[in-house]
Amino acid sequence: MRNDQKSKAKLGLAGMVAFSAIALIMGTVFTVDEGHVGVVKRFGKAIEQVDPGIHMKVPIMDAVVEIEVRTRKNVETMNAATAEQMPVKAVTAVNWTVTKSAAIELYKQYGGLDQFEQRILDPRLRSASKAGLAEFKAEQIIQNRNAAIRRIEQLLEEETAGLPIELGDVQIEDVNLPPKYIQSIETKQTELNLAAAEKHKLERQNLEAQREVNTANARRDATKAKADGEAYKIKAEAEAQAYAILQKGKAEASAIEAKAKAIAKNNTLVEYVRAQQWNGQMPTTLMGADQSILWNMGAQQKK
Repeated sequence: MRNDQKSKAKLGLAGMVAFSAIALIMGTVFTVDEGHVGVVKRFGKAIEQVDPGIHMKVPIMDAVVEIEVRTRKNVETMNAATAEQMPVKAVTAVNWTVTKSAAIELYKQYGGLDQFEQRILDPRLRSASKAGLAEFKAEQIIQNRNAAIRRIEQLLEEETAGLPIELGDVQIEDVNLPPKYIQSIETKQTELNLAAAEKHKLERQNLEAQREVNTANARRDATKAKADGEAYKIKAEAEAQAYAILQKGKAEASAIEAKAKAIAKNNTLVEYVRAQQWNGQMPTTLMGADQSILWNMGAQQKK
């Protein structure tokens, strides 16, 4: 009986020793998940930063806090005012990331991500958003929201300079303006649309009128071109006819001159004149040797 009790006692002691050994071994090993870094604290003091994976620590003395180094998003809802002091309710957001190499410094200074967001980042996001919106009129924020976003980004970068974080995009997710102002904007836009429609109608009428003018000018130019062509043709024909007459006159004058020279040269002017005046009939009388005798050649021929 006593032997059984001693055996059980030994087994129990061995089990406790084994359990303690396992617990001790398990207490010296820890892992850090991807997207995080581990801050090792010894007796509450941050002593080192470790990357994702399996690591060793001193049991009882050391503890590990994980800090996410993936992109996070902070959203802030606030009451603000525009440049003309119009009250607005805005919702802005920023993407940001803990600088991986400086995660331990963030923990030392601010005690973790939640405290950093609440005490540091959120107030500065609200401040930059209000200041940025105050530089723009309500109509500008509606029509060109990107300009306001860029200004908020610039102000937020200035306010977070030196902090162990990297800023991403800033967004204005919502801007609620007073209903009366929204109605006035809609009325103004409607009037602008109507004015644009009237302007388009007028431009179209002017275009049609100009088209008619261009058509009339084209017809006029075509008629003028046709008339010019006919006038040029008549002028050319007249010049050609005049030239032909001139050449003909020159030719006739040259012929007359040539005849005159020939007659003068041969002393045959009388014969030439007689030849021109001859009617083509032979003479009917003949003068004899005695000039007082005139023979009637026609009578002789009848006999």
